[in-house]
Amino acid sequence: MQVLSLRVVESGRPEEMASRLNAVLPPTVGVAFSRLAGPKFHAAWSSVGKEYRYRLLLEDDPRWDDGAWKVNFDVGLFERALALVAGTRDFSVFHDSSSAVRPRTITEARLVATDGRLEVRLKGDAFGRYMVRQLVGGLVDVASGTCTLEAFAAALDGTGRLRPTRAPARGLTLWEVFYPPHDDPFATERGLPSGLPLGPPFCD
Repeated sequence: MQVLSLRVVESGRPEEMASRLNAVLPPTVGVAFSRLAGPKFHAAWSSVGKEYRYRLLLEDDPRWDDGAWKVNFDVGLFERALALVAGTRDFSVFHDSSSAVRPRTITEARLVATDGRLEVRLKGDAFGRYMVRQLVGGLVDVASGTCTLEAFAAALDGTGRLRPTRAPARGLTLWEVFYPPHDDPFATERGLPSGLPLGPPFCD
């Protein structure tokens, strides 16, 4: 239920755009709703926050070969390191140098067990390039014994250097993008999606 914004130069009702796009899209993606947005709305630049989820497996599960990272680590130690992540910092050790170094706030960092998987859930106002993958990789480094908890904490606080593992992309999902309520064209519909699969396979 992500939001896409685009300019339409053809005539026609905005509400018809969903069905027109679905007629030419592959079966693995679809448009649920279409609507005329406010004149200044932009799906990327109007956002005020995001939630990312990263899936981890502790044992083999063929259903998730393309959608999770299988690793072996101490879950308790992982949670201790994860508890340090929330807060306002520049997170410069954990994002690519192509992203600006500036304060970013992670408001929520938690580990959730879901049907044989572990999900790292991170909410924040902004994320640098590769930031979630390198945070998760750094957490796995700590929990697998290749990095100390103290070194991870120092890197978070900007008092230490670290080269965290970059977790593979296959486990990462941009789960939700948040907008101010008065700007979100689909505030109600995105909160109550129906008919969406919760697990693999994600399409027939």
